[in-house]
This record gives sequence, C-alpha cells and structure tokens, in this order.
Amino acid sequence: MKQHYPVQGAGLGLRRSICESLASVSSEQVQFMEVAPENWIGVGGRYGATLRQFTEKFPFVIHGLSLSIGSPSALDWDLLRAIKAFMAEHSIRCYSEHLSFCSDSGHLYDLMPIPFTAEAVDYVAQRITQIQDFLGQRIAMENVSYYAAPQQEMSELEFLNAVLDQADCNLLLDVNNIYVNSINHHYDPFEFLAGLPGERIAYGHIAGHDWEAEDLRVDTHGADVIDPVWQLLDAAYDQYGVFPTLLERDFNIPPLEELLAEVDQIRACQKRAQNQTSQSSLNSQVKNDQLRIA
Repeated sequence: MKQHYPVQGAGLGLRRSICESLASVSSEQVQFMEVAPENWIGVGGRYGATLRQFTEKFPFVIHGLSLSIGSPSALDWDLLRAIKAFMAEHSIRCYSEHLSFCSDSGHLYDLMPIPFTAEAVDYVAQRITQIQDFLGQRIAMENVSYYAAPQQEMSELEFLNAVLDQADCNLLLDVNNIYVNSINHHYDPFEFLAGLPGERIAYGHIAGHDWEAEDLRVDTHGADVIDPVWQLLDAAYDQYGVFPTLLERDFNIPPLEELLAEVDQIRACQKRAQNQTSQSSLNSQVKNDQLRIA
C-alpha cells in the first residue's frame, strides 16, 4: 500500500536572509518549504507579506524550536494556540518538533537530550498525546543529534521507537542526525536506520555538519551535505521507499545555484530509488509470467 505523505518531492527550508533570492524559484525546482513557526508567528509588514506569497505558492510544513517536549515545565499552551492558528492561516501540511527539551523555568537556547529511560518515554508520550488531541492531528517528532546521554537506560533507537509507538505520532527522519550520532556515539548508522518504523515517516531532513575531530561531529546545518550522508539517504529510500526530504541550511548559506544544486541532488536520489523500484517490480512480473508459462 502506498504511504500518504503531507508533501512530496524535495524541499528547502525558508530563511529570511534568502527570501529575496528564492522569490523566482519555481515549484519544479523546490516542491515544498519549511519554516520554524516561532520565527514567523505574528510577523507583519514586508516579511509577513513575503511569507504569505511563499505559502500561497508552495506547500509548507513547519518545524518547531520551542515546544520543549521533554521539559519538566508545563506545556506552553499559548505557543500551541499560536501554532494552531498559524497552521490554519497558512494551510500548513505538517507540524514537526525535536525530541528534546530547551526550557526549564526559562529558555535554555539549546536542544538538550532527554534521558533515555522508560519513565521519560511515558512522560514525553503523554505530552505528545495532549498536543495531538489539541491540534486534532498527528505531529512528527525528529530524531535529534545529541552529545551526551545522561541517565541512559535504553539505547537511542529503543527510546525513539518507544516514544513513537506509545504516543502514536509520526517521525521526522533526520538522516544527518543519524550519521552525526553514529560517529559521536559509536554505532552503525545503517543498523540504526533499519530499526526505524518506516510507516511513521512523515518527511525527512538532510543537512551538513562540522567535523570537530575524528570522533566528534557537530550538527550545524552550516556546510554542504557530505557523501556518507547522501549514501545514508539512498539507504533510507531503499529501505522505506521515497519519502519527501528537505534540505536544511541555516548558516554559511551559499549562492542560490549551489543551494538548489543540493535540492537537485535530493531529487536525483529520489528518482534513482524510484527507477530501482520500478525495475525490481518489472523483473518480478517477468519472473512470475515465466513461472506461469512453465
């Protein structure tokens, strides 16, 4: 059965610094866009009008920064009400957030890892369920990069799968985060990828990162995507079929043609995987026909 996704194709994160240069981009070059709602909620004037032009031209998803799903503090219902209104105003197709926390009696200005414990699974899943009930739809939680694992009782993969299952929410599959974590925490990224619930994937992220040391990568979204991450995206498509995938670039943003070349590379990966699937289906059909004739 073909999986239904909120968007299709290859996407690009919209940043204020590139709004002007992206104004002439067509829906053939970029199939969908993403913004952080906190950066746009309540924005009027020129930037508000610009966002409206983009959301009328492209399908949009939003990727939140401040939900702080793992925080010991109460959920920010004012933020959630604003997000719900923003989604309705701009016909947003999907709301995703980080499986982490960034606040506790104040904003921490960083994404902190949630302890990989059964107690944390119950706590986080219950909060996600409340949010989904309020919004009237599933949200997607992103597998995040992390640099320490305090109070770890479960593996990252076990924790992620338990939260997704218990909350019955979707997955934003960040391929770069798998690669970064595999280096920093010494595991096989392909084995991690193979253990995910593919039926829960809403869409994907791909991005660049910084090489700090042989055994340390930092997820910055400030560099080109490297070959091993592209290879992991190919493996994800082979494993789960082609899902919509978005390029994140937050810093050191290159000229538009270079940015779009990476979006083109996502689309090339998707086309290659689709062709391989079609060829496999054709080969299977030919084999079945030959068996019937025999």
